[in-house]
Amino acid sequence: MNLSTIDLVIIGSYLAASLFIGFWISHKASQNMQSYFLGGNRLPWYVLGISNASGMFDIGGTMWLVSLLFIYGLKSVFIPWVWPTFNQIFLMIFLSMWLRRSGVMTGAEWILFRFGEGKGARLSHITVVIFALFSVLGFLAYSFVGIGKFAAVFLPWELSSDPHTNEIIYGLIFTAITTVYVVKGGMFSVVITEVVQFLVMTIASIAVGIIAMMTVSPDMLAKVTPAGWTDLSFGWVLEIDWTEQLQAANDRIANDGYSMFSIFMMLVLFKGILVSLAGPAPNYDMQRILSARSPQEAAKMSWFVNVVLIFPRYMMIAGLTVLALVFFVDELRLMGVDADFEQILPFALNNYIPTGLLGLVIAGLLASFMSTFAATTNAAPAYLVNDIYKKYINKNADDKTYVYASYVVSIAFVFIGTFIGLWVPSLNDVILWLVSALWGGYTAANVFKWYWWRFNGFGYFSGMAVGILTAIPLIFIDVNPLYGFPVLFALSATGCLVGTLMTPPDDMQVLKNFYTKTRPWGFWRPVLEELQKADPNIQPNTDFKRDISNILVGVLWHTSLTVTPIFMVIKDWQSFGISAICVVASSVYLKFFWWNKLDDEPSSSTSSFDEAAHYSESS
Repeated sequence: MNLSTIDLVIIGSYLAASLFIGFWISHKASQNMQSYFLGGNRLPWYVLGISNASGMFDIGGTMWLVSLLFIYGLKSVFIPWVWPTFNQIFLMIFLSMWLRRSGVMTGAEWILFRFGEGKGARLSHITVVIFALFSVLGFLAYSFVGIGKFAAVFLPWELSSDPHTNEIIYGLIFTAITTVYVVKGGMFSVVITEVVQFLVMTIASIAVGIIAMMTVSPDMLAKVTPAGWTDLSFGWVLEIDWTEQLQAANDRIANDGYSMFSIFMMLVLFKGILVSLAGPAPNYDMQRILSARSPQEAAKMSWFVNVVLIFPRYMMIAGLTVLALVFFVDELRLMGVDADFEQILPFALNNYIPTGLLGLVIAGLLASFMSTFAATTNAAPAYLVNDIYKKYINKNADDKTYVYASYVVSIAFVFIGTFIGLWVPSLNDVILWLVSALWGGYTAANVFKWYWWRFNGFGYFSGMAVGILTAIPLIFIDVNPLYGFPVLFALSATGCLVGTLMTPPDDMQVLKNFYTKTRPWGFWRPVLEELQKADPNIQPNTDFKRDISNILVGVLWHTSLTVTPIFMVIKDWQSFGISAICVVASSVYLKFFWWNKLDDEPSSSTSSFDEAAHYSESS
């Protein structure tokens, strides 16, 4: 691709600025572990929200979403529920506050807060560290594949005559640049650079959407899309037939396994609700929640992620898709059975974004890779250094030693994740394994931990161990992990129940401490009764019905936010108006029944809370 001088200057300036920020901010990050991994809990919720949104605005995911919208039309907005994307609603309504009340540094450290210091708790602690590191490596490999595919198309230099080797070399270059500023700056560097990156991405996204609106008319779009492409509703089967336009799209639908769309959606909802109830996986999303200044700010941060991420991202996705539908179908036909739908995004940018703006857009998409990669890389040492090295190997080292150890761990994981990325065939394969197989093995144990008092450390360990060991073989066999999720969940849940019921309950004092500080709803009556013996005034969490109502409204709000920019770009003004009204109405509802009800501490007597805090400190 031939980039103009001004495009190259914009891209180079952005990369230089990212490195500068990492080195400039490093003195703050290197003060201690709290500063390096959580930013000293001094970053405001809206800054953390922009940072978290930036980390989710990745190249690989954007390429995947563009290909989904191209093939499945408006129904594609439901497919990312496989992550599930609506888990942010569960977080903002209640789980972010519950998690932040713990005051811990990592998800593995939270396990000890929940289960205590017994053998079962320590086994569970190690299991979470292993899961977190598997997750980090998977996302690093996923990011490496995405940046290689993207940069090889957009940057003008042919570094190798072999296209795949060219992708690898570019992936290595941008991985190295990102690693430098992450390792030097820690969480401060990640957050500050991600705010800058997000501003670049937002400008680029809105510009792409506007260009598509100016270039493609509704009549032009209707001529190149099958019947039902603009419909959100669906029946038992998908009812989108690409035979006349592009047979390769029909083949992709068949290979994805989404033809029976109602069955697919049942599985997605079954999985999505359970995964959302389990809370965040131990990755950069959890680190942002733990970095918040208070539980209220953690909830607001999770809300703000949706606000700032969805609209600009889907303006870009819709804009690129519309341009590709009208102008790229002929090229895809020529590819035949080898049609690569992940090349839709590069094609649209390469041909329809003007000089100057193209440099900004490419810088923005490079930023999206760097922010995802940076956030993931920052999560790895938090678990290995804080939860293994500091806890079991070198307990009394000074802060500098732990920070330097974090440098080493970050670099090592980048090397390993990159090596794995060399062998990954496609982005879709990585996404499906991460969100369906690996997280499928994570789900059962992490649902039980919040809502059932009797669930203990041995149950958590056995459930997680069964889940992870069952998920690993799905990397090597040709089975869609989504359809394997019910089996994964059932096996893991069985491991949870067997491990729990064959061993005694956890120490009641540990459970009282956890319940007093966190105050979850669920099956906690025996613990509540023990607390009420000392303080009859302590009350259970009675917010279950309100939280569930807020979740239902929140999912409507989230979905409306997603489809509104798509309807705007394709100029379906009637549907745009309906979705915009849904956004406003659901926002008003959430203002009164969620935002106004946020509280840093659960309702409890001062004496009970102080007793729990004293126990936590003494233990």
